[in-house]
Amino acid sequence: MNEKVKEKVISGHKNGMIMLLLGIILYLIAFVGTVFGAVTMDNGGAKGVIFFVLCILYLCFGWLIFLGLKVLKPGEALVLTVFGKYIGTLKGDGFFWVNPFSTAFNPAAETKLGQSGDISDSKKNAVASVLTVSSAGATTQVKTIVDKKISLKVMTLSNSRQKVNDILGNPVEIAVAVMWRVTDTAKAVFTVDNYKEYLSLQCDSAVRNVVKLYPYDITENVDTTGDGKADDGSLRGSTEVVANRIKDEIQSKVSDAGLEIVDARITYLAYAPEIAAAMLQRQQASAVVDARKLIVDGAVGMVEMALERLNEKQLVELDEERKAAMVSNLLVVLCGNHDAQPIVNSGSLY
Repeated sequence: MNEKVKEKVISGHKNGMIMLLLGIILYLIAFVGTVFGAVTMDNGGAKGVIFFVLCILYLCFGWLIFLGLKVLKPGEALVLTVFGKYIGTLKGDGFFWVNPFSTAFNPAAETKLGQSGDISDSKKNAVASVLTVSSAGATTQVKTIVDKKISLKVMTLSNSRQKVNDILGNPVEIAVAVMWRVTDTAKAVFTVDNYKEYLSLQCDSAVRNVVKLYPYDITENVDTTGDGKADDGSLRGSTEVVANRIKDEIQSKVSDAGLEIVDARITYLAYAPEIAAAMLQRQQASAVVDARKLIVDGAVGMVEMALERLNEKQLVELDEERKAAMVSNLLVVLCGNHDAQPIVNSGSLY
């Protein structure tokens, strides 16, 4: 990082309209002066010749004044350099006039990422090639001017899905949306080669670094916080914590590039296709076991209640063998997957 390059905001240059009108008036004066001087050159003397020459020179080079006119909308900025030296940044909306020899510098102007504020058609903020054919049949290529403005608005970067192994080695697919903005234009354009590509790369790296610390689902004996104690953190159950951790990870990498990470959110999370079916069966098996456990606990409670009520009412006296048979039959009826087929015993109990 070049510590000498610091953002300097250019102020007091909202006089673009005045310079535009001045340039037009001077052009009119130069045009009239050229015509008048050509007619009266013989009688005008040396001063007339000098005035005529000045008018000709202005007609040839007066257009340079218009190169210093800059128009900015809210949330836009221009980083200006003169012969390679950084002179300052224009910020705020308005009609500006600056040094005509200054040029806007933005190495990321042509970079298009899958994000809001950066998706446009070929007619805007891009180098659009237009083919023209001359009378001789020769083909030429014309390029439009690239917009070098830097957006200061909050933009949303949504990179493609990544396949990452969690802490247990299971491959998962994850996608993250990152809200960001440029806070220091000088750092953004001079510290890194392309701040948009740099941000995209750091987002991918941060996602991989954070996801590998968590299991997809809650798992025992896994430490996700680094304190040496097992916890219940997971990608599926702790999305807010994981997203904040990804945000902090990205921010630590892009601060030197003049970027601020406003927020980060997980937009897609799933097992990779090659293990998705197996993990689904595992989840189904776990759900079945939990359901069976609940059914058995309820059945045991019902059987216990039935025996207690029979003893309290003294409706029938059962020895241990028949109690066991009754418990067995009740458990089969209560825990079975299908409706029981009753058998009526019309004979004696014994």
